[in-house]
Amino acid sequence: MSDHVEVLGHGTASAVPDVVVLDARVQCEAADVAGALGAATGRVATALQAVADHGVEAGDRRTTGLGVSTHWDREGHKVVGYTAHQSLRLLVRDRDRVGALIEALAGAAGDAFGLDGVTLEVADPAPLLERARTAAFEDARAKAEQYAALARRPLGPVLRVSEEADAGMPVPRFAVKAAMDVAGGMPVEAGESTVTASVTVRFGLG
Repeated sequence: MSDHVEVLGHGTASAVPDVVVLDARVQCEAADVAGALGAATGRVATALQAVADHGVEAGDRRTTGLGVSTHWDREGHKVVGYTAHQSLRLLVRDRDRVGALIEALAGAAGDAFGLDGVTLEVADPAPLLERARTAAFEDARAKAEQYAALARRPLGPVLRVSEEADAGMPVPRFAVKAAMDVAGGMPVEAGESTVTASVTVRFGLG
């Protein structure tokens, strides 16, 4: 095997999220299954119309869950009612519309409305990952150059490149980078989404 030096390089890249993800829920109770399903269906239809009216495209609306649960009496012997629910995931690409959208959902679904989570994402993470990979490779080259200099050998060509498994989707870091107001004036920090990449590079030694 030819003389070589093999190093592990790390790189990161960050960006302010540009998409707000709302996980919303509509649930209705009734004495029978048909009543619960009918009520939930009507509230969901009204809520989705409100969502469309506030500019959320069909491709940014997705049902993530639905079902019916049974309510029993305290002794657990008799069914006393049913709850039907449907969960929705909404991608809001204009952060300035988030507050108005939540208010519209609450108005359309009434007491049946629930908000399970607000998260922030980068719509297109590919450029972010590309920057992280570039930084990781440059980190690897800098380390290899240092080792080659310490060994008093010239650094040769790249012989092998292998990306490590930790490169992937952005991970949110909620630093105080930007803020927005949602319904009720509740502040949500936009923060940063950070991608990490690691690469093993083998360089020849002259």
